[in-house]
Amino acid sequence: MRGYVGPPGGQIHYRTAGTGGPALVLFHESPQASNVFAPALPALGRTLRAFAFDTPGYGLSDPPREPLEIPGYARLLLDAVDALGITEFAVAGQHTGASLALAVAQLAGPDRVTHAILSGLVLDQAERERLGAFWAPDKPIDPAGRHLQDLWARYLHIWEGPPELVNLAVANIASVFERYNWAYRAAFAYDPTEPLRALPCPVLLLTAARDMLADGDALAQAIRPDAVAVRLTDTTGQLPWRVPEEFAAVLSSFVTTGRLGSDRASAR
Repeated sequence: MRGYVGPPGGQIHYRTAGTGGPALVLFHESPQASNVFAPALPALGRTLRAFAFDTPGYGLSDPPREPLEIPGYARLLLDAVDALGITEFAVAGQHTGASLALAVAQLAGPDRVTHAILSGLVLDQAERERLGAFWAPDKPIDPAGRHLQDLWARYLHIWEGPPELVNLAVANIASVFERYNWAYRAAFAYDPTEPLRALPCPVLLLTAARDMLADGDALAQAIRPDAVAVRLTDTTGQLPWRVPEEFAAVLSSFVTTGRLGSDRASAR
């Protein structure tokens, strides 16, 4: 099921599955959309009420009038959560979505967020500055379509395929190309250290072994020694698309029982 919440010109698109159990809200990495969660939503919906949101300006969500910082995006996303009548919920996010999950939790307050599942937090300031310097420059639309060829080459390299997933990534970016880097820049400017330290709920660091940001888990555990770190599979990331059943099993077990629920998950 899919829907929209919010006022005209500021609507946020979401996908949802499940009618019972705890609520889970999911935030995607930049510059993608909630469709990266689509393969995992049916499995999540067996035990949870799962909601995957398009960040404002991405996917099918309306863009803000100008680029926002992470707290600004989080405010709009929490407004969407509130509009759906979700009072208590777990948060899950990947890369930029992990920063959004923390910021949403911080805005929601300590009594509403029950669990946090985070993948690929950029906690090191030098790394954020390094990525900010080159990762997401302004790019024009090339009349010959070379910008699309460049996107394909980039995602084929960093995600290593398969072609269907690379095509999804390129299509998501091409649809918002004029503002593809807004949320990237917000994430590189955002320091998640104190929000992570102050998060008053259990934390799961769920990362693929070759995720480009996987090394950040060690710093996250130094900040939150109580966090559980799991490497779910030996891929570059995109867990809900690549291994939807395993991804859903781990999240569902963590949110409903506090334990991990996939034989393929290995805590470290």
